[in-house]
Amino acid sequence: MVSSELTSTIEDYLKVIWAGNEWNDDDITIGALATTLGLAPSSVSETIKRLTAQKLVEHKPYGGIRLTTDGERAAVRIVRRHRILETYLVRFFGYSWDEVHDEAENLEHGASERLIDAMDAALSYPDVDPHGDPIPRADGSLPNAALNDKRRTLADLDTGVDAVVVRVSDAVPELLRYCDREGLTLGAHVQVVERICSAQLMRAEVSGREVTLSSAAAAAVWVRPEKEQA
Repeated sequence: MVSSELTSTIEDYLKVIWAGNEWNDDDITIGALATTLGLAPSSVSETIKRLTAQKLVEHKPYGGIRLTTDGERAAVRIVRRHRILETYLVRFFGYSWDEVHDEAENLEHGASERLIDAMDAALSYPDVDPHGDPIPRADGSLPNAALNDKRRTLADLDTGVDAVVVRVSDAVPELLRYCDREGLTLGAHVQVVERICSAQLMRAEVSGREVTLSSAAAAAVWVRPEKEQA
């Protein structure tokens, strides 16, 4: 099935399934997909049956959902569109990183491959979008994919280890605004100073200033240690 035959609904499903496995090895379930899409599980289940019949996903009853080769190819194409649009909106139109997701969602289904490739060239072929997510190349490959195994969340970073912020989840706009206020943006230097387990909080030093954040917020910030501990 070629991209032009896919509806916007199918593209959304494939993109969410692909993105769900980008930073997590766990299978995507009907329930998790329904939560992400804001739909009833029964509705999601029916759509997954159609995608299975179209050989875009594989799904065993009560099991996880996986993309087929064709499904992954289509998903990467729409993810590429979305992330290039986000980057273009930030760089050329002054959008903030907490505003671009919904705008890119509205634009991605109607954007032609020619337009996306032109935007990519105008941006000088960036490796990542404004949130640090890798932008797939036109051939479907991912830049710097080999570095992903060195990334971890701030919540998992050992106390005292120097690291650099490389990604912030765009799932919650309020979190992006909070991170922006506190300087937890891409390229910021960070070190966990103390964990306050009883309150599920941590204190961290961010580019020279101290910040207190929740464990949930820390789990949405991805970092790369500047030196791997022996």
